[in-house]
Parts: sequence; structure tokens; C-alpha cells
Amino acid sequence: MSESPQPQQAPQPQFSIEKIYLKDLSLEIPNAPQIFLQVENPQIEISVHNGAALLDQAGLYEAVLTVTVTAKAAEKTVFLVEVAQAGIFRILNLPPAEIDAVLGVLCPSTLLPYARETVASLLVRAGFPPVVLQHMSFDAAYQERLRQLQQAQAAPAGTIN
Repeated sequence: MSESPQPQQAPQPQFSIEKIYLKDLSLEIPNAPQIFLQVENPQIEISVHNGAALLDQAGLYEAVLTVTVTAKAAEKTVFLVEVAQAGIFRILNLPPAEIDAVLGVLCPSTLLPYARETVASLLVRAGFPPVVLQHMSFDAAYQERLRQLQQAQAAPAGTIN
């Protein structure tokens, strides 16, 4: 009796965190120590950027979440903190569009709590109250980026006269 061949099953998608690490850290207090004598509450500005790169053909990617927190009082910089929180992630058996979504949504969402803790603890060590980064929707930012890319691709090319 011969066995009939089994149909090939598609490989299962895989996602794993291989390593979480602090790639870069910067703290500037350009007006110290005089800035500590001011009682004015500073204005806080937070910017967040995420990026990713393929490390090897075995599905390893590096994702980096960069958070910059700037505090200013009366046009003077109180402090500037920049944290580049990174991770190495293994992503296998996904179509390219889904890999892009994992890198743009899941990876930065995974890195955010680490960046949040680093920013808060660094500022406390520097003599300031902590700035606690709020939860952010990387999905909304990713969808907006896709929308902008689609608009750019749909725009007619300029004509040369």
C-alpha cells in the first residue's frame, strides 16, 4: 500500500525578541547650574521617531525607537534628553507588507516601555522631576505614513516644458 503525499503546509509566521538594548543616550543641561535656581515651569516638547533595518537574510531586524525630550523655560533650554532604544527581532514567514507593519507597529510598541523608563530615571538622576512618556498608538502613525506614501505614489509626475 502506497502512501499519498501530504500537501505542503505553509510555514507558520514567527516573531521573537532576540535582544533589547540601549543604543544611544544623550543628556544635555546647557544652563546648569543656574537653571536649577529658576522656579518657572518649563515647556516640554517630545518627539518620537522609529526606524528599522534588515540585519541578515535569516529574518533578523533591528528596530530603533528614538525619543527626544526638550524642556525650555524663558527661551533657555532646561534639558535635552535623547534615547535610542533598540531591539533585535526575528520575523519569519510573513509577506513584506506584513513585515513592514510589524516593524512599524509591534516593534516600537515593544520598545516604548524601555524608552519610557530610561527617560524618567535619567531625568531624576539629573535632578529633575521625571517626564513620563504616555502610551502612543504606533498603529495610527503607521497608517498615516502608508496614506502619505500612497498619495505620493498617486500624484502625477511633473511635466517638463
